[in-house]
Amino acid sequence: MSASKHSRLGVVRTQDDGRTVWALVGEGALASTRSEHITTSGLEALPLDRQELNTHVESMMSALEQHSAQRAVTPGGASWLYVHHVPVRRLVTQLVRKLMALEAWPPFAEAPGLMTLAPYEGIVGVRQSSSREFRPYTVTWSGLAYILGASAPYNPMQSARLRKLSAHSPEAKPFPDSTSEILPKTEVVALSWSSRHWQSLLPVLEELARDGRRSVLVDLATDPTEQCSAPMADGISLLPVPAEAFAASGGPPNPTLDDKEIEEPEPTVRLGAHSVRLRRVEQLASALLAMAGGCTQPSWQATTMVERWFEGVLDSTRPHTVIVSNDTSPLGALAVHASERRGISTVHLQHGAWTVETVAWPALHSRHIVVMGERDVVLANAWARHPDAEVHVLGQPRFDALAGLGRETQRQYLKKLLATGLGRRPERILVWACQPFGPDRLQAQAELLLDGLEGVEEDWGLVITPHPVQSTDVFDDLLQRNGRTLVAVADRRVGARGCLAGADALASAHSTCGIEAVLLNIPVLEIGLPGERTLRLAEHGIARRCSTAEDIADALTALRTPQPPHTQAAVDAVCRWRGNSATEIAQLIVGRASTDTAQLEHTRHDAPGTAPGLPQGEGVPVR
Repeated sequence: MSASKHSRLGVVRTQDDGRTVWALVGEGALASTRSEHITTSGLEALPLDRQELNTHVESMMSALEQHSAQRAVTPGGASWLYVHHVPVRRLVTQLVRKLMALEAWPPFAEAPGLMTLAPYEGIVGVRQSSSREFRPYTVTWSGLAYILGASAPYNPMQSARLRKLSAHSPEAKPFPDSTSEILPKTEVVALSWSSRHWQSLLPVLEELARDGRRSVLVDLATDPTEQCSAPMADGISLLPVPAEAFAASGGPPNPTLDDKEIEEPEPTVRLGAHSVRLRRVEQLASALLAMAGGCTQPSWQATTMVERWFEGVLDSTRPHTVIVSNDTSPLGALAVHASERRGISTVHLQHGAWTVETVAWPALHSRHIVVMGERDVVLANAWARHPDAEVHVLGQPRFDALAGLGRETQRQYLKKLLATGLGRRPERILVWACQPFGPDRLQAQAELLLDGLEGVEEDWGLVITPHPVQSTDVFDDLLQRNGRTLVAVADRRVGARGCLAGADALASAHSTCGIEAVLLNIPVLEIGLPGERTLRLAEHGIARRCSTAEDIADALTALRTPQPPHTQAAVDAVCRWRGNSATEIAQLIVGRASTDTAQLEHTRHDAPGTAPGLPQGEGVPVR
């Protein structure tokens, strides 16, 4: 696990005709200058106010919505900014972060001004990540200078690393032909593009199949390890889409900066001391949407192809309900839009834990929102965009089978991982459920855990369980560390689900596996430096917040004595677990289908939550 290289750029104060101009220069040039200067890595380390950041991001996105939303729409009428809001919002967030960091540096705050670009540096780049497929796009420092008004005649839109990634993309292939002749009429269509999606959706489809109701699971995953691998029960059809279909590149029309035919002033948005030109932000967004980023961040061209293909699926199968586990990312937003246009009921099934800090876009588009626990109701109510949205607390179908996990089998697997040729076996085992963070953050969490384990008198071992989308080679350096604690990495196909039942404790920043451990009454350590986001399980008294190595050591030492069981109310706040979530969600889908159809005809025969066959008392009307 090697840390990412520090930036090789710095910002230095210069003069141009008596005006202050801030120049991006090579880091090596800073040693010989007497002018005020700072490295860009030093800027990125400055603390920022999260609320101010969110306010600026919201202001920028609102301005884009007002001035640019209809610049390009899909053939089905979906705005480019609606479909691609999440990746664009992430890029805008990176832009605002850099601008806030610059203004948080006192010399710049005292004399804000233009910045010159680093020669030939790309405008849009990509950050370090341990994810195999997902690309965490960013605006480079030269990109920030461009946004602030600098000319960029010799700077490419993509960074060298992005161009290299694009060069290794698979050759694009067209989407499959019309499916009207091979797909039978079904009642439900479900969409998945990650293992967490199909693992959450499939139990519901199986319950529907037991009742004789047909469904189709559309698998849009472009990472082979994320594609559905479970056998399909009778009544469920699996419809995979070739990954190459998402390799198509091409963005929406690129706005021109100097259009003389436009008489009105160019729109701007105020961010701190600067007026940011929206057309330049649109240019960056267009460059982002032109790149093929797989199923998680498809290009604009791929999006229009997906829409046409998926509408063919809907017209062929004629379902009454479409169910997704994400309706804000491009594919989910597109699916909900296409379904709503046809009067098809839409259901969003929460597949992972929500917090205000971790969500990319606080919005939910579906008609019915199924959440895990009581605490999620508040967020769902605040984020719902559908005028008739309803929230239902029905748990998580993926957790229904938790009670059947083989604790002893998993314990033996963990012991085998930590076994050495010298016969040493640790007395206790801590499982670390990882997230696909960048190398720096993973390194910090690893050091926190290992330093804490070294401070415990008992002999503990550490088993690392990579996230399903994570590359395991990021942990190679960690396995070479000298120390008393034995460390091993579990097979990615096993994952935390295949280990946690056999652990003495589980550590994680904000993996949903922390909730699974709570349900099995396994002690949970929420790790991270002060201020870093977690699932906030500790706030409900069902986990221990650990920010230092001493916190880790104290938490593990406390496990020598029996811990009191969690209260049902505390657990229900995070996840309502009765082992029958799939059954209740299936009943919701069937019961609401006729109700939603009646609403289209302006007729409401049943009050919310009282339709025959529904789990009583679980429907929470939003509006």
